[in-house]
Order: sequence, then structure tokens, then C-alpha cells
Amino acid sequence: MFILVCTQRSWKRPYGVGLLVGGLDESGAHLYYNCPSGNYFEYQAFAIGSRSQAAKTYLERKFETFMESSRESLLKDALFALRETLQGEKLTSSNCTVAVVGVGEAFHTLDKETIQALINEFEIAGEDAPAEVPEEAS
Repeated sequence: MFILVCTQRSWKRPYGVGLLVGGLDESGAHLYYNCPSGNYFEYQAFAIGSRSQAAKTYLERKFETFMESSRESLLKDALFALRETLQGEKLTSSNCTVAVVGVGEAFHTLDKETIQALINEFEIAGEDAPAEVPEEAS
């Protein structure tokens, strides 16, 4: 059995660096953002880095659908969110990396061919990010 453990200590963390750390334990999946100030917060979906606000907006809009989504749909949503951050650049397997961890699925990165196939599925189909479902009037 292979277990990947990453540890961080506040006094050894490079100044001004943010980290997004995901993992899985007996209580479920966890995603932590350790911000440059040294504080950390737990999220269900989050993005960091240059132009990350567009990705966060997309994730917030789609969040309610994630629990019922298939693995492939979740991967596509991650790629759609990433695509939202690009300004004039085309999303390809050469400019992104996708890592997956889940129940019964050890942490691993997807190979470039798998990533490109997912991108091609929505690029060839001309798909835009899935539309927001309108709320019913009360």
C-alpha cells in the first residue's frame, strides 16, 4: 500500500506562498487553502492563482450539482473552470495538469492523452460551460 503524505509547518513555509491541498480520509474528501498569511481554510471547491476569480465564480455557480455528478462530469467542470481563467489562450493538455484522488482511487495525475480527450469532447462539440439552471419563482 502506497500512502502519500504531505506535511507543512508554518515556520518552514515560504513567505507569501499559497497552497491548495486536497486529500481523502475516513471522514471524506477535504480541500484546504493555506493562504500567504499563514491562515488556512477548508473549502468544497476552490481555485487559487492568477485570474482565479473566474474559476471560483464558475465553481460557485455549479457547486450544487457536484454531489450528483459523475467522475467524468466533475473532470469536465474542473477543465471548464480552468478554461475560464485563460485570456486568449486555448486550453490544452500541454498547459494544464489534472490530479485525481477518491474513494477506491489512489492519488494520481491523468496522462496528457486522457486530459486532451476530455478537452476535445467539449471543444469539438462546441460546448460552452454548462448553463446555470434558473431558480423557480417563489
